[in-house]
Amino acid sequence: MDRSRIGWAFLLVPLSFAAGCRQPLRVVTSNRVALESPSPRALQPLTPMTVSPAEPGAARRIALVDVDGLLVNQPMTGLYSDGENPVALFREKLDRIARDPCYAAVVLRINSPGGGVTASDILWHDLQSFKARTGRPVVACLMDVGAGGAYYLATGADHIVAHPTSITGGIGVILNLYNLQDAMAQFNVVGAPIKAGENIDLGTPIQSQSDAARAILQKMADEFHERFRRVVIERRPPLAAAPADVFDGRVFTAHQALALQLIDTIGYLDSAVEIAAQMAGAPGASVVVLHRLNDRARTPYDMTPNVPLQSTILPLSMPGLERARLPTFLYLWQPEPTMERLSGR
Repeated sequence: MDRSRIGWAFLLVPLSFAAGCRQPLRVVTSNRVALESPSPRALQPLTPMTVSPAEPGAARRIALVDVDGLLVNQPMTGLYSDGENPVALFREKLDRIARDPCYAAVVLRINSPGGGVTASDILWHDLQSFKARTGRPVVACLMDVGAGGAYYLATGADHIVAHPTSITGGIGVILNLYNLQDAMAQFNVVGAPIKAGENIDLGTPIQSQSDAARAILQKMADEFHERFRRVVIERRPPLAAAPADVFDGRVFTAHQALALQLIDTIGYLDSAVEIAAQMAGAPGASVVVLHRLNDRARTPYDMTPNVPLQSTILPLSMPGLERARLPTFLYLWQPEPTMERLSGR
């Protein structure tokens, strides 16, 4: 075995224990060192956890569904990561709620800058399907951020509440591409692809994009952007007459969003719960969070983490170098170009 690989393995093993990990660790070496760890979280069943008790005489429940972090249709993998696939987990929660007649309504507690175009659309579609088959009202509550794909999802609710200090909007599309030709040259690395199909390498980082290539990708981004715009207007018809800058990707404060009719109410999470209870005719209902047995929820603000641990242990990342995370079209408010690494891939 290459001694350099052994050295890295012995360096990373104590690092994992320093981070508080105590599960068995398997080090896999081939051309690189990889650390694999079983994640027990997804093996546990979803369990109703009451985070706000019912008033006397009230027997029904309000389901609080937490939607946090980067919205991507993939497991949040990584060194000792317990994060789950947020798309799969969202569907699992909705299906569980739909099967139980005790749930009168749903509150989506959203704190996300958005995510993948397809992941956001799947979440929105599953929410529409849930509403169609159950008839139960859904209220979205935007916390710190509810932008991009997170706002896309929120439009599927019957009512949108935003905290007074929420950031929302971000109705736009981004595809992060990088030209690494000069960076690769510093290491004597020269791309020499063999390809059949002129545009099979659209978005490649090993050379600058031609005008024709950029035009193809731009057309795709425009199509996804138009889809976002149509979804918003379908769910919120007054926005058909909104100024063009509402749809140019910028974000808004809660008060700006209210004036533009992007949201319905400014309030707090308790306000969203009250509105959901009123819409369902279930005053005083208890508030229940569905979490895994090993992911206890004690207050309405508890969340299921979906950020891999290694993103906090090894926080350095250079845009474009981690090709496994690119390219992806995103409905994402993204001032930080390395946001994709939070997906854990």
